[in-house]
Amino acid sequence: MPSDLVIVYHRQPYEEVEVNGKIEFRENKSPNGIVPTLKSFFGSVDKAAWVAWKEAEDPSNPGFDRVVDIEDSFGKYTVSRLPLTAEQVRSFYHITSKEAFWPILHGFKEKYNYDPVDWPTFREVNWAFAEAAASEAAHGAAVWVHDYNLWLVPGYLRQMRPDLRISFYHHTPFPAADMFNVLPWRGEIIDSLLAADVVGFHIPRYASNFLSCVRSLRDVGQVPRTKVAEDMMSEGSALSDRTVPTEIHLDDGHVVHLGVTPVGVNTDYIKSLAESEDTDKLAARFRSEIGDGKLLLSVGRTDYTKGGADQLLAFERLLERRPDLRGQVRLLHVSVPANRNMTVYEPIQKELEEIAGRINGRFGSFTFQPCALISRAIPFEELVAWYQVADVAWITPLADGMNLVCKEYVASRKDGDGVLVLSEFAGAAVELGAAVLTNPWSTRAMDFAIDLAIDMPEEERRARIALLRSAVEKRDTNHWASDQLALLSPKDFGKQDEDAAPVGGETEDA
Repeated sequence: MPSDLVIVYHRQPYEEVEVNGKIEFRENKSPNGIVPTLKSFFGSVDKAAWVAWKEAEDPSNPGFDRVVDIEDSFGKYTVSRLPLTAEQVRSFYHITSKEAFWPILHGFKEKYNYDPVDWPTFREVNWAFAEAAASEAAHGAAVWVHDYNLWLVPGYLRQMRPDLRISFYHHTPFPAADMFNVLPWRGEIIDSLLAADVVGFHIPRYASNFLSCVRSLRDVGQVPRTKVAEDMMSEGSALSDRTVPTEIHLDDGHVVHLGVTPVGVNTDYIKSLAESEDTDKLAARFRSEIGDGKLLLSVGRTDYTKGGADQLLAFERLLERRPDLRGQVRLLHVSVPANRNMTVYEPIQKELEEIAGRINGRFGSFTFQPCALISRAIPFEELVAWYQVADVAWITPLADGMNLVCKEYVASRKDGDGVLVLSEFAGAAVELGAAVLTNPWSTRAMDFAIDLAIDMPEEERRARIALLRSAVEKRDTNHWASDQLALLSPKDFGKQDEDAAPVGGETEDA
């Protein structure tokens, strides 16, 4: 039976667990994440499908289950799995997406690596995704494609199935033309995105940047713009815009709608964790272990875009210039490798370890270590407890499409206290103007921000966190997904089914 809604995303929408030599498909343990958010819309249609990849030693093996039927709390749906070899995954994802696209998307032109890119393989994989979506979709169905590693899918899909309504959502920043046009495949990518009915972004700046790229390559005439909502313009953010383009009209009559909706977090789920007895016990244990001093918490991935080394250096400067804080303030720096198979991140990890070790050697003692560097993922239930214990959440990426850690911290603070220090180059900064916004490229700005956060009086802390909480609750994941799909199909997907399972947020694609 053809599907009314097809979601195209590289991750499979379940966890594979081996039991007695057989693979079982189990629902994701946590409702906090992009995958459950997207699956929640399966309850709004009669038939739905999901397209993802699955690594396979031999894609031609007739025993490989290309299509599996899943039934879980979100309903019944089909998963179309594309068998890709390890070499295809390496070429399409680890090299082309991560070594060529990722640095350009985040403004790190010096990190761009064109030489190993195998563009025919990238095309081949994207064509396979488009074919799978086309075969699953009913006539006039909605197809929702996600992220830059599937840039060519909308164009291929439009060739195969002109009847479909196609939406593409960009989970990372979108750079301006002078950066994006470094990519030699820029015309092919832009033409593919212009084949969609909707192209979605986190914030107005990214939509404006996309338009600048389109204008540099194609004549699209006048583009209507609307004023950005006041609560999406933060004076302290480098990414705020006053107006935003809304649609692009092409010569053939096709209209591309530009949807701007920041991804949020599942505030209800986070609140339920924060208010649970287990979390209270964990938080009490963590607080007793670290003592009465101030705790600074940083959570991110081991990536040059996250500015981990710059933050550790700022912490070292803090202890240098403020002897009164030695033995009184700790930094818990969680930096998880995005993919342990990618050697490009090894120098970053080594640098983090060297700086953290130097800090502890200079300012630590037998009984007190000022810096704890954690290089493994922390279970979300534990992370919520740490959010409640941390006096300051220190989130200072050099570039970030959105950043949901800062929103998770705010949603977790049931006590109405805490301080958020946030980079003005994170997409979330345009919504969270009540945070202590800082420029991570400036040592002076970083030093000022962390001093301000540590010394902030309680009355100001509580006033700021109340404003932040209101902003986070307003634009949660339900708000994001409903708005994006409403642009594509207001009649079918404008409102989420009341019985749908809870949803939640995660950081941009790793």
